[in-house]
Amino acid sequence: MSSSATEQARKIAEGLAYTSGFGNEHSSEAVPGALPTGRNSPQRAPLGLYAEQLSGTAFTEPRHRNRRSWLYRVRPSAAHPAFTRVASGALRTAPFEGDEAVADPNRLRWDPLSEPTGPTDFLAGLWTLGGNGDARQRTGMAVHLYHANTSMTDRVFSDADGELLIVPERGGLLLRTEFGLLRAEPGHVALIPRGVRFRVELLDDTARGYVCENYGQPFTLPDLGPIGANGLANPRDFLAPTAAYEDREGPVEVVNKYCGQLWSATYDHSPLDVVAWHGNLTPYVYDLRRFNVIGSISYDHPDPSIFTVLTSPSDTPGLAGVDFVVFAPRWLVGEDTFRPPYFHRNVMSEYMGLIEGAYDAKSAGPGGFVPGGGSLHNMMSAHGPDRETFDKASAAELVPQKLEHGLAFMFETRWPVLTTTQAMAADHLQQGYDDVWQGLERHFRA
Repeated sequence: MSSSATEQARKIAEGLAYTSGFGNEHSSEAVPGALPTGRNSPQRAPLGLYAEQLSGTAFTEPRHRNRRSWLYRVRPSAAHPAFTRVASGALRTAPFEGDEAVADPNRLRWDPLSEPTGPTDFLAGLWTLGGNGDARQRTGMAVHLYHANTSMTDRVFSDADGELLIVPERGGLLLRTEFGLLRAEPGHVALIPRGVRFRVELLDDTARGYVCENYGQPFTLPDLGPIGANGLANPRDFLAPTAAYEDREGPVEVVNKYCGQLWSATYDHSPLDVVAWHGNLTPYVYDLRRFNVIGSISYDHPDPSIFTVLTSPSDTPGLAGVDFVVFAPRWLVGEDTFRPPYFHRNVMSEYMGLIEGAYDAKSAGPGGFVPGGGSLHNMMSAHGPDRETFDKASAAELVPQKLEHGLAFMFETRWPVLTTTQAMAADHLQQGYDDVWQGLERHFRA
């Protein structure tokens, strides 16, 4: 990063403020007196603002699942011109139809996206690898990658199809949302609720990462069950922004993703004009290194579900539309145990990405599993450690071992991930991925 960019990042950081707690009832005002007292929508909102409710769930859903926030803004969201459809670029949405996608039972792995060929912001840099379900029915998910080299200028984005879980791998992001500012660096994740407008500004020369678009029920923290009251992701570590608004006149392009298509309208003001808000539907940022890992202290490798950060429940208890799982730094101390992930076939489909370092079940280096790359193991595809990892782990001395030089994650979903034709034809799709399991010798002797 250049010295000027470093100074800019420092100034931005000094202007950020957060309130903590996932799913809590938060409130914030950028101007004292902007929040009304006692009533959500008084006859005259304070300071000449407009009161507006943003609902992330149906009005009548149970209280513990209901998500909504009240926004007090300079202009109501309804004050905008008509939207017109624009090109979607490399962005795709389920249901995939015709020859747009492939249901492939093979193990697949990709290298990172290549560098953009011209000025490319976050929205233009979105590239869909695959997904499942139906955004129009609010079921399923999609896996996107992004690679950007310029900030969104005079442009704002919102996704009516689902919430966005943004996983930076290279370069920091400043997310200017209707609720305020979030700073997301590699090692963080940022959650933008369905329909919330935001702009992405780069804190470095380029930015690269992953996005899970969740069409289904909003992400929530998983139940802890026998673990008890503490462990995994702590609610207090999820940081919601404090109110920060743009009182800005002039043309701003607002791009809305709706039922798989992009629609654009030019406003005469910034829609990021919320002066105060309160509620439990907010964007968040979370530092993955704060994840409280729960693992075995006797023998055997725990199932990867023990690493779940967020889950989107489905109509079947325990069967998620999508889980977000992180393999954070941790100690391994299991006795008489093969410590890397075991060989397995799974009813769930797994897309795995790498943020930094190396993953303990995969070889790194050229042609391997590298930061910015990803692998897809669809339901019932057999996978596990590669031959090199298996040989090394089978002969390792089982002393306490700290895994601290890698940060990997997984989007896990109940349905197969259909890969887009652009993903299957991509130059960065690795050929011969199956070869990593070749040479696993027969050791059985009757």
